[in-house]
Amino acid sequence: MELKDHVIIVTGGASGIGREACLALAAKGANLVVADFNLDGAEVVVGEVQALGVKAVSFKVDVSKAEEMSALVDFAVEKLGTLNGIFNNAGIGLVKPFLEMDPASYLKVIEVDQHSVYYGMYYVAKKMVALGAKGTFVNTASIYGSIASRGSFNYNAAKAAVIAMTRSGALELAEYGIRVVGVAPGFIDTPISGKDAEFKETLAVQHMSGKLIDPAKVASVVAFLFTDAAAAVNGSTVAVDDGFLAFKV
Repeated sequence: MELKDHVIIVTGGASGIGREACLALAAKGANLVVADFNLDGAEVVVGEVQALGVKAVSFKVDVSKAEEMSALVDFAVEKLGTLNGIFNNAGIGLVKPFLEMDPASYLKVIEVDQHSVYYGMYYVAKKMVALGAKGTFVNTASIYGSIASRGSFNYNAAKAAVIAMTRSGALELAEYGIRVVGVAPGFIDTPISGKDAEFKETLAVQHMSGKLIDPAKVASVVAFLFTDAAAAVNGSTVAVDDGFLAFKV
């Protein structure tokens, strides 16, 4: 139970990678705040996590709002007594050609995928330093933080920023005993991929295994990064991409 008595916030915790991360962290003993805009879904995950023998609470949050992220952090400490980190995982996508990428379309993704990571890091760091608590931040970046994809100017920009913020945050927070790391998933097998088998196949073949990635496989890496076994990993973004970034045919 490497994370026994640790308190970790997971944003986007109601589904996909977030849900699987909650389960993986709970299996290591962490107490959790399952934060999501989908409160009903978050409460289901809370029940699943509590069944593993740890404490968990849910919180409805719009991660694009600074005041809601600040309230989330206060809630975590109020309910669970301390705070040892955050998995900044919530995110959205909005695909449009660049010449149709109007400011509203651009900002919708930037505010959720980029600004929320800053809010999470900032408010959690302030709280942890005030408490004298140590721990880890894990940020969800993407393979698209390192390469370009048509129709994803907004998403590419946001995820590249997450990689940069991970480096910068790690540098500035190391003296306080806070590590900051990232994960860059490839194409994940979740409902967001849709039901079009032909489309899903076009994504799958871009991995070395020729398959979409099980979100639990990403979650296992996330959970590891929160533990002391990963103490030497800091400022880096770990590709969990089944070789996507390593090859193309």
